[in-house]
Amino acid sequence: MMENIEITWQEVNSLEKDSYVLIDIRDESAVNYGMIPGAIHIPEEQLTTENDKISKEKKVIFYCTKGIFSKEKAEEFQKDGIQAYSLQGGYMGWLLSRMKETEKSEEHSAEEIEKSIRKKFHKQLFSKFAKAVRDYELVQEGDKIAVCISGGKDSMLMAKLFQELHRHNKVKFDLVFLVMDPGYSEANRQVIENNAKRMNIPITVFESDIFEAVYEIEKSPCYLCARMRRGHLYNKAKELGCNKIALGHHYDDVIETILMGMLYGAQVQTMMPKLHSTNFEGMELIRPMYYIREDDIKHWRDYNDLHFIQCACRFTDTCTTCRPDGSSVSKRMEVKNLIAEMKKTNPFVESNIFKSVENVNLSTIIAYKQNGEKHHFLENYE
Repeated sequence: MMENIEITWQEVNSLEKDSYVLIDIRDESAVNYGMIPGAIHIPEEQLTTENDKISKEKKVIFYCTKGIFSKEKAEEFQKDGIQAYSLQGGYMGWLLSRMKETEKSEEHSAEEIEKSIRKKFHKQLFSKFAKAVRDYELVQEGDKIAVCISGGKDSMLMAKLFQELHRHNKVKFDLVFLVMDPGYSEANRQVIENNAKRMNIPITVFESDIFEAVYEIEKSPCYLCARMRRGHLYNKAKELGCNKIALGHHYDDVIETILMGMLYGAQVQTMMPKLHSTNFEGMELIRPMYYIREDDIKHWRDYNDLHFIQCACRFTDTCTTCRPDGSSVSKRMEVKNLIAEMKKTNPFVESNIFKSVENVNLSTIIAYKQNGEKHHFLENYE
């Protein structure tokens, strides 16, 4: 008879450390948002009983985001004689139980998180944040900025950096920390609210039915979802008296977008540090994380023992498809891995990609678009 499949985190904690192996079977993009300490990462599609991490001598505990796919995997491995289990509730279940354990130290955590930004990560994070604000003139006197928080590591860090800038900047501006709930599950909503409380971020939450609206859409639901999210954020920000919304895209997002546009979109374009809204008069979008590297964000997250949600949509257990530009993360991961490979032989490849859209030579361009109108080099050739 097959053993019980699910195991609770409390039961895992009662086991001897060398009696089991904890395996995260989510994909790479999900793991980028954080893992359970001590776990090893083996994506589900690469997981076999032949893997050298799998042994009949030890318990094997799988987890995915919610404990759905990991349960299926545990059943499969038990049939092959492996002591396999699925962590009850998956990563989200562990995260919620962990948050209950750390509630008593919230105030101390906020102080330590802020201290890490001022001290340990000042050069990597705050200095680059402030430099982007200066270089691209992202914040002006009298601005009221809606800092848009999705619940991930990037937007949560952006909120803390804005708080730090607000404390020390000579220019006076106001902030609203805006969270849109497009139909999150109760657990995901709780994670966002708990993290905001722990990090001392006074969020303003409003609800929409975006997940419900795009659920039945078969073609490009993520693109539609992203467009609708942006529209709802602009609308709510304007309603609250804001003139700008801030999004948490970072340096790696920028260079990946440049390369993706060339390889998959047959165009040369970039993710701009700021732009005027075409549908909401007087509103502007800014990206103050423009110079910040993703690895530095991860180091800050892990140093402070922080854990965030990923996409949290209804389409899959581990949504890996939603991106503001409508692209799939699988393509983004391909480009991310391509850049990593090129970096092995050219350490300057990332900065070269970034600078390429600053050094466009129009005299060597066959054709280009400006204000929606296409121009060809033959127009002025003679």
